[in-house]
Amino acid sequence: MELTGTRTIAAPRDIVWAKLNDAETLKACIPGCEELTGSPEEGFEAVVKQKVGPVKATFKGAVTLSDVNPPKSYRIAGEGKGGVAGFAKGGADVRLAEVPEGTALSYAVDAKVGGKIAQLGSRLIDSFAAKMADQFFENFQAQVEGTDASA
Repeated sequence: MELTGTRTIAAPRDIVWAKLNDAETLKACIPGCEELTGSPEEGFEAVVKQKVGPVKATFKGAVTLSDVNPPKSYRIAGEGKGGVAGFAKGGADVRLAEVPEGTALSYAVDAKVGGKIAQLGSRLIDSFAAKMADQFFENFQAQVEGTDASA
């Protein structure tokens, strides 16, 4: 499945770039993230709990950055294993551009799932993935702009 989108964030590009590379910010933005450790240079380790339809799973995995072109773009890729629930892997090409309102963050996400989760059907998986991407970027925008997404 593939998802694309753009968000305009009311902050300078260098600030947005710094937040995209900050473990604490990413942990706060990833829905269900319980733990995120590591660094942009060496990669991150993550623990994420999610419920997809009737399947609950704790995914443990790694996230790496590649094609890093500060402060303009990078590729973030991750793979997580959720035991009997299956696996999820994917990545996103993230680009930042300066605009009068601040920074335009555009993304193209590709993802694959397998195991029990894959048996739920592509419509459920696709809508879940879209919801997760929207939540992440909404949370990210709130973190960078200093507003509370839950308000």
